[in-house]
Amino acid sequence: MSSEFVHLHVHTEYSLLDGQSRIGGLIDRATELDMPAVGISDHGVMFGVIDFYRAAKSADVKPVIGMEAYLAPRTRFDKDAAYDKRPYHMLLFAKNNTGYRNLMKLASLSQLEGYYYRPRIDWDLLSQYSEGIIASSGCLAAEIPRLVEDGRDEDARQKIGQYLDVFGADSFYLELQPHTIDQLDILNKWLVDYRKSNHTDV
Repeated sequence: MSSEFVHLHVHTEYSLLDGQSRIGGLIDRATELDMPAVGISDHGVMFGVIDFYRAAKSADVKPVIGMEAYLAPRTRFDKDAAYDKRPYHMLLFAKNNTGYRNLMKLASLSQLEGYYYRPRIDWDLLSQYSEGIIASSGCLAAEIPRLVEDGRDEDARQKIGQYLDVFGADSFYLELQPHTIDQLDILNKWLVDYRKSNHTDV
C-alpha cells in the first residue's frame, strides 16, 4: 500500500545555495518510501523539470511540476533597494499542460523583465498567467506569512482574498509546515484559526 504523504515543497540541486537533492536520488527516495508522487519547486527556475519528469515517470512516480517563484513587493519593473530587494517567495504548481506553459512563461519573464537580485514576477503577470496553476500561502518568506509575523492580521486576510480571486478557491491552499521553528508554530496556528473562522476550503 502506498504512502498517503507526498513531498511538494522540494528544492533540488537547481536551487543554488538552498537545495541539495539530486533528481535521481529524490526519485529513488520517493520510490523507497512508496510515495505515489513527488513535487519539485526550485527557486525561480524550472531547469530541472524535464529530467525530473522523465525520472519520475520511469519509476512510476507521479511528477508534480512546480516552482518557488519570487514575487516583487511592488512591480517587476521597480528596482529600488529600499523597497524591492526582498521579494516574497511563492509556491506554484502546474495542474495541467496549460499550467505548465504558464509556469514556463512566468519563469522566462521573471528573468527577462523582473530580475533584480532574483528573478521576480508580479501580480500583473500572475493575473495574466494563473490559469492551470495551483498556489499556496507559502513558507515564512512568503507574503501572507510575513504579514502574519508583522501582526498585520487584517492585511493577511485581505491578501488571502486576493490570492483566491486570482487562482480560484480550487487552486489556492494554505500551506502548513511542521518544522521545529517558533515562527512556524505561530503561523500554523494563525492559518488553522483563519480556516476555522472563515469556514473556507483553502
